[in-house]
Formats: sequence, structure tokens, C-alpha cells
Amino acid sequence: MGEGVAEEAGPPGTGLTVHRVWWAAGAGVVAWTAYAWGAQCTLPAVAWRRGPRGRRRVALTFDDGPDPEATPRLLRLLAARDIRATFFLIGERAARYPDVTRAIADAGHEVGNHTWRHRNAWLLTPATASREITVGARILGDILGQPPRLFRPPWGIVNAASLATVRRLGLVTVLWSIQHEGLRPRTPAAQLRHVSDHLHDGAIIDLHDAPGLPGAPDRLLATMPALLDAIEHRDYTAVPVGELLELSSSPG
Repeated sequence: MGEGVAEEAGPPGTGLTVHRVWWAAGAGVVAWTAYAWGAQCTLPAVAWRRGPRGRRRVALTFDDGPDPEATPRLLRLLAARDIRATFFLIGERAARYPDVTRAIADAGHEVGNHTWRHRNAWLLTPATASREITVGARILGDILGQPPRLFRPPWGIVNAASLATVRRLGLVTVLWSIQHEGLRPRTPAAQLRHVSDHLHDGAIIDLHDAPGLPGAPDRLLATMPALLDAIEHRDYTAVPVGELLELSSSPG
């Protein structure tokens, strides 16, 4: 008579162990969702994307600097038009180029915190996410003599720890309603067309004067003269974010 092949049983408790692994993985996904995506969903309620209508004003904001070459050129261009703007600076770059950082403030522009090293908040632990904001604020405060009051998260991405840190430091979170260039490069002509087509009263325009994307500063500088002309021709006045938002008001 032939003998059947017996199934090999796993070690005692194997099924329970697998169940616990799956349960832990599921709990981890739920926790991350609340920590990252849950916080992201609350961001529109606590951040500014645009200013009030009816005043014919817009805000030019510049991210990722300072850049030792592009930022001084941009400052000269803005000075020639008597325009003040807001610069969201990366702490690591500000520490590397403190003279450029001071030149921004000395020219009457507003400086905001764009974190210490420009990292994705969804990939950071609570301690690291908090440190990105606090160290960025400390570096700018040390250079300029006063801490920034504005904060812009890299890529507009936050988590629960970063939101808590922003509240603790009393920072105002500022996003944007128009972005000249996203994750893919745009030619100067395409940038001008995009911003002009979407320009509106109370707009917060997000621009980049440092190389987050390769060649971004050169593309921006090529775009700026015609962009400033377009703003003027539409009878808008460019002001810093703090002036646009009248920060005693509540976010909206």
C-alpha cells in the first residue's frame, strides 16, 4: 500500500506570530496616516493660501535661498522697481551665506522660515520634524537679530509634529495660490504665461531663487522683468506677505 505524504507542520505559535505581524503592520499604517496625512488634511484650516480681495495687492515670495549669485541679482532687480517681497530661507543655506541673508533684510524684504535642511515632513520622526523648524528659526534669528514670524513647509508638506511646533513657536504658515514652477521645470515663457493666466487679487505667488530644480534661478531671473510688468499692467501692487495678510486677522 502506498503511504500518503504528511504535511509538515510549522513551529508551535507560527499562526499567532504571523497574525501579530500583520496587526502591527496595520497599526503602523493607521498611525502614519494620522501623523502625516491626517495633519496634511488639517493644513488648509491653519495656513494662508491667499490674501484678501479688494485691495489690488499680491505677494511675491521666493523659496529655497539664499543663493550667492541669483539672490543678489534678484535684490537689485526688485530694488530698481521699488518692490518688497518675502523670502522663505533654508537655515542651512542662510548659515552658509549670512551676508546674503542680511542683505535681504537690509533691503526691506521679509524673511520667513523654510526649515533647516528642506526635508519631506512625511518621512521624518516627530523629533526630527520639530528640529527642522526650530533650528531653521534659530539660525535666522541669530543672523538677523530677530526670529522669523512666517513659516512655509517644503513642498507644502506637514505632519502632526511640525504643526505642533509651528503653534508652539507662534509662526504663521504661508502656502501659495500660484506657483511658477512645480516639480518639473518650465521655460521662462511658460512661467510668465502660467502666472499671468492665474493672477488674481490677493495672490501669493511662489517663486524660487535657488536651485531646488536645476537651472531654476536662471529661469526665474529671465522671467522676472516681464512678470513684474504684467503685475503692474494689471494694476496690482506687490507687497510682502505680512502686509498682504494683515496678520492680526485669522487665517483664511
